[in-house]
Amino acid sequence: MTTHPWSIKRLDAVSASQLEALAALLVDCVERGASVSFMLPLTRDRALAFWQRVAQGVASGERALLVAEDEHGICGTVQLILDQPENQPHRADLAKMLVHSRARRRGLGEALMRAAEATARDCGKTLLVLDAVTGGHAARLYERLGWVRVGDVPGFALFPQGGLCGTTYYYRNI
Repeated sequence: MTTHPWSIKRLDAVSASQLEALAALLVDCVERGASVSFMLPLTRDRALAFWQRVAQGVASGERALLVAEDEHGICGTVQLILDQPENQPHRADLAKMLVHSRARRRGLGEALMRAAEATARDCGKTLLVLDAVTGGHAARLYERLGWVRVGDVPGFALFPQGGLCGTTYYYRNI
């Protein structure tokens, strides 16, 4: 059995210290070029405000939040947006899969994706949808894990430092 330097758990509530750690994780990822809705410079306060909104969604049951922790604290996260329109009760959106720079290239992204899929099944979902920067590291991971590529939208968003990037949509039946 392989042991990993992290553990993954679902949070039912988000503590103040977890909010701080998640904000630091988001800043780390954006500063390293992740196109995840934020532009540089990303301040701690803006990152914290984002995670406070996520925490409200977790508390209300609209979102599932998974975090990975290593010996230094939170090193990864992924969300499932469970609250969908009434004609889509079987679907969830996978969002904001983030891995801290200290934990990259060690299988954590794959582990977070597997945990998100299992959580979605536990929540009664059978279809997951996500988008990723076209041709980026995450897109390659999703394709390797068997997600189905639907199509690309060129010039969809900006990289944190500026410059357009495309997005690719994926789905997975679970």
